[in-house]
Amino acid sequence: MRVDLHCHSTASDGTDTPAQLVRNAAAAGLDVVALTDHDTTRGYGEAIAALPAGLTLVTGAELSCRIDGVSMHLLAYLFDPEEPALLAERELVRDDRVPRARGMVARLNALGVPVTWEQVERIAAGGSVGRPHVATALVELGVVPTVSDAFTEEWLADGGRAYVPKHETDPFEAIRLVKGAGGVTVFAHPAAVKRGRTVPEPAIAEMAAAGLDGIEVDHMDHDADARTRLRALADELGLLVTGSSDYHGSRKTVSLGACTTDPEVYGEITRRATGAFPVPGTGGI
Repeated sequence: MRVDLHCHSTASDGTDTPAQLVRNAAAAGLDVVALTDHDTTRGYGEAIAALPAGLTLVTGAELSCRIDGVSMHLLAYLFDPEEPALLAERELVRDDRVPRARGMVARLNALGVPVTWEQVERIAAGGSVGRPHVATALVELGVVPTVSDAFTEEWLADGGRAYVPKHETDPFEAIRLVKGAGGVTVFAHPAAVKRGRTVPEPAIAEMAAAGLDGIEVDHMDHDADARTRLRALADELGLLVTGSSDYHGSRKTVSLGACTTDPEVYGEITRRATGAFPVPGTGGI
């Protein structure tokens, strides 16, 4: 069984529509794929309607959080998407994305970069707008060669020249909200040092004590040493270990299934969840 628990669609900052994502996941030989768009569940309906036979969909989201000034992402799986408290927090984060992106455009303009809000809107195509859309605009303008190259201190990384903060949830509150909605939580790419400052291990231990279920270990942004350290930390803290592609379609070079989760860990995630259940494909439309 091949399980990829971290993928994005055009509902946030991926380039595949939810329908294309599940079809591409099946074509890539996956048995299970998770749709984890940033702070939104808007892609669920389309993904479920198109779900091919033989592929199971795990519904989820990647929640924007911040602890002690450090930005982090929390993967939430199989929660009730209509649970009021978690829904309200997701909407608060999502609604702050537009003024934040407009602010980044203004800062880039002040730096002499001729990016426009209309360009960013076109790239986002109705999805939950975020830094990758602004980064794609920089690629289109020839300012940087790739999206990843925009996430530096020179441009859009935390604290960078064009960086603008947005509302982000305290991770302890996010864990509480997801648990309240019957979901399971996994700390996404905790050692992705190329993205900026990372959360120290004592804080991860505190999150584990507060109910964090797991950490994403096998990820394109983690080298071999980082994966070894994270596995040891997960063992020490009693956390589940996941692996995922963090697929964004053509916006990143990583392929679906580039990293995968052990089927036994996937089974444990489904056992812990009470807010929703994996959706088996029936052939799609």
